[in-house]
Amino acid sequence: MIRSPVIAACSVALSALTLAGCALLATPDPVQLYRFGETGMSAASASQVANPVQVRLRNVEFPAASRGDRILGVTGLEAAYIGGARWVSPAQQLFSQSIESAFGDQARTVRLIGQQELTPVTRTLDIDVRTFEARYDVEGAIPVVTISARVRLLRFPERTILAEEIITVEDAASQNRVSAIAEAFDQASRSFNSQLVSWTEANAAR
Repeated sequence: MIRSPVIAACSVALSALTLAGCALLATPDPVQLYRFGETGMSAASASQVANPVQVRLRNVEFPAASRGDRILGVTGLEAAYIGGARWVSPAQQLFSQSIESAFGDQARTVRLIGQQELTPVTRTLDIDVRTFEARYDVEGAIPVVTISARVRLLRFPERTILAEEIITVEDAASQNRVSAIAEAFDQASRSFNSQLVSWTEANAAR
């Protein structure tokens, strides 16, 4: 597994009555920033029907170990953050943005409403991400990026469940390099979002 860089320890000099200050011997290696999931296309680029179902995206839940800007790698029962790389923003935020982008680009019968919009809705979309990590069979192997989430579509305001599903996608990195792992996260998130849009449209009109 790719592990975080080690920061050099400080040396201390002691005298009988005085503790000398410690000095940083080396600066940390530079960190490369990555992003994932956004298409870069304009919102509402899909050709929608005349009266799409208005669906509000609720706050996307994320596991604590993955929601920040560090990239999580897992080997068996061991977990560590991949060194030398971070997400440009917290993964939870990037994932939410990628979902909104995917609905704007692909959805025809559903219009996804952001949390800040005041548009009345008849449906809400709950997403609870359970897994967002790069999995290694053994240390140093080529990892497989895995994203898994429970998604639920609810009537609003009754909050009765219309449909519920577990969506899981996997995408193997081309090699055990940070750039290839980041690309696998990007591809996996796009695949997840495409499945999410299709599933939501298939169930929103119930």
